[in-house]
Amino acid sequence: MRKMPLQKREITTSRLVLGCMGFGGGWDNNPITKEDNLIAEKAVDAALSSGITMFDHADIYKMGKAETIFGGILKNRPELRENIVIQSKCGIRFPEGNTPHRFDFSKSHILSSVDGILKRLNTEYIDILLLHRPDPLVEPEEVAEAFEALKASGKVKNFGVSNMSAAQIKMLSAFCSDPLIVNQLELSLKRIDWLEQGVLVNQKAGTDINFADGIIEHCRLEDIQIQAWAPLAYGMYSGREMENVTEADLQTKDLVQKMANEKGTSTEAIVLGWLMRHPALIQPVIGSTNPERIKNCQDSVRQAEMMTREEWYSLYTASRGKKMP
Repeated sequence: MRKMPLQKREITTSRLVLGCMGFGGGWDNNPITKEDNLIAEKAVDAALSSGITMFDHADIYKMGKAETIFGGILKNRPELRENIVIQSKCGIRFPEGNTPHRFDFSKSHILSSVDGILKRLNTEYIDILLLHRPDPLVEPEEVAEAFEALKASGKVKNFGVSNMSAAQIKMLSAFCSDPLIVNQLELSLKRIDWLEQGVLVNQKAGTDINFADGIIEHCRLEDIQIQAWAPLAYGMYSGREMENVTEADLQTKDLVQKMANEKGTSTEAIVLGWLMRHPALIQPVIGSTNPERIKNCQDSVRQAEMMTREEWYSLYTASRGKKMP
């Protein structure tokens, strides 16, 4: 069986990642509650019982509360740390007073962000640090200096990016001594423009990634792990009621349900299995805190292995909403 890029580097064998953005209650500075802690603990246990040993964070998630809650879990269960892979992100800065929302890949911000991440997570290191979306004002020399300092100190083992194009990755890579090993993108059965050579078939407001420069192909060539955020398309095909759905959405949902019934599995496993069937060996980042929903994703690995070319194209064609060229 072919290995994911992260498996080749002996970082993880977890085909799925639990995204922890949902931990911590609201996007505010309200105190963490007992219920917030309980929700996170149940989600982590559901993930571990499903074979998920990789967890995705960001310094901004729930204003830092997501990492703080996870750090509490590690404090109570210290034996867990060496058996899991922790990934976090930095670079997004929220508005402060008259200062606008912005991105910051300066050396000082990256270094201070990692110190905050480690403190909240109650750990001495993180396995992977991602730059959180592109910074138009990036100075690659500064990024390289920050990465070198973090690697030398043992605070970060590996580095990557999110939502970046092939050109942006190439530029950063030219300055960094360590390879960029992850690129996290929005990919799903709904978001299929990455399969359309830059033609935004299902484009939505706020889309800021153009796949026309061959980002998928570049990552495959360079053994960069492609991770998919929102891989379940916000539950569109697995039970969640959505507004402004198209006829193609409804037909795809029906087909997903039909395939799940025939195969005796969950709709989540079909949707993720379709994504994971792609030869790029995409690693989905599941954003749910619902234990049942997390466990429903477990069978996606098997479904990806079993999915035929005809089944894959049936789902692709349904989601596309028109005949293949």
